[in-house]
Amino acid sequence: MAMKLAGQKMLLAGDWVEREDKIDVWDPQKNERIESVPAASREDVERAIKLAREGAPIAANLSVRERMDILNKAASLVEENHEDFARTIAAEGVKTINEARSETTRAIETLRLSAEEARRLTGESINFDQMPGNEDRMGYYFRFPVGVVAAITPFNDPLNLVAHKLGPAVAAGNAVIIKPATETPLSALKLADAFMKAGLPKKVLTVITGRSRDIGDSLIESKDINMISFTGGYETGEKISKKAGLKKLSMELGSNSPFIVCKDADLKQAAAAASSGAFAAAGQNCLSVQRIYVEEDVYSSFKDLFLKYVREVRTGDKMLESTDMGPLINEKEARRIEEWVEEAKNSGAAVLTGGQREGALFQPTVLENVPENAPIVKEEIFGPVVLLFKVEHLDEALTRSNDVNYGLQAGIFTNNVNSALKAAKSLHVGGVMINDSSDFRIDAMPFGGVKGSGLGREGVAFAIKEMSEERIVCFKMTEE
Repeated sequence: MAMKLAGQKMLLAGDWVEREDKIDVWDPQKNERIESVPAASREDVERAIKLAREGAPIAANLSVRERMDILNKAASLVEENHEDFARTIAAEGVKTINEARSETTRAIETLRLSAEEARRLTGESINFDQMPGNEDRMGYYFRFPVGVVAAITPFNDPLNLVAHKLGPAVAAGNAVIIKPATETPLSALKLADAFMKAGLPKKVLTVITGRSRDIGDSLIESKDINMISFTGGYETGEKISKKAGLKKLSMELGSNSPFIVCKDADLKQAAAAASSGAFAAAGQNCLSVQRIYVEEDVYSSFKDLFLKYVREVRTGDKMLESTDMGPLINEKEARRIEEWVEEAKNSGAAVLTGGQREGALFQPTVLENVPENAPIVKEEIFGPVVLLFKVEHLDEALTRSNDVNYGLQAGIFTNNVNSALKAAKSLHVGGVMINDSSDFRIDAMPFGGVKGSGLGREGVAFAIKEMSEERIVCFKMTEE
């Protein structure tokens, strides 16, 4: 039996509530309204925070087994309603139905990983007698929850990125307030429904739907919030960090991912990986391949193969299993991509394929001869556009790869172990994918970047540690 959403409501500390003011949720492909959700107010945020403070000790006092059982049951509920979740992801967002099914599967994995890692949140003993004069002391440390976590998520992975906040927060014993993207709140609400059905106590979870301009500052500036976990754009992340005050921050702020092709690489595999890495989710992916650096000896051969794969990407109705790439999140974003491409063309860039827009759909696009100082080279495109560059050697590719204020992940194709090791050591990023594109991630690995790509690390085990603190316990032995 398919799960039903609790009407047009949001979850406020475990209770489903309505509001007269609504936000319409639109299918970006059809430009049709598919649902509406409450537009939360500042007062709603204040109440959610107050109740979360009451929920924090409830969450902290859940035994590890209780946390594990809730997480595993929530995962099972998502699995039982897999297609329903996938269709919700695809309907409200940018993913094709196949991509949405994959995201649903990953979200289930994320929740089950969270359950497993809950049992591994341990400390260790400390040898206090290593310092002279402390022979009569012994002790240990353990980890305790931070308290209340505010999680802010983007539109491009509306289920799994919520799971990556919610799963670790529950596993670590925190109360959590989730603010999903205004464009894609439905998946988050469905996941919250699964958690409540799985037995999560009231006051532990809020999913608050609202416009960021109305409720964002109230959430991030509150002194009763202990941690903010944010996934989104660099500019927004910078504003949050300035307003948040003294609290823990974990931020994944996007990237401008490089992809290097060495002359000894398997060019067919490299071209296929570059194409899938550039155009999955219509390029609206923090790991999306954006800049491709190819050694000049194989540049022409790689370009021909790459363009062949790109031209085979099937765009259109995202609900069809035959479709490879759907729309941008809205027509405004598609027009922004169009303007960036036109600006690059006016600066001397050549469009090798694509470049056309129809509503919110922008064709897979490859640019060549883009000036190095063009904004489209330095900034995150976040759309289905990739740039091709010819380089003389690996050192040039590494230098140019690092010449942006981002550093999330990078990909390199080579059959030379020394080149691979050199890239792993030299690239200023959080992850180097060898013989794969930058667009690779499993939910168990540490995930995050350097420079403008963020602070801290996600990936379930690592997020749980971010959402907890160490507490030292020291015993001084006394004589009776």
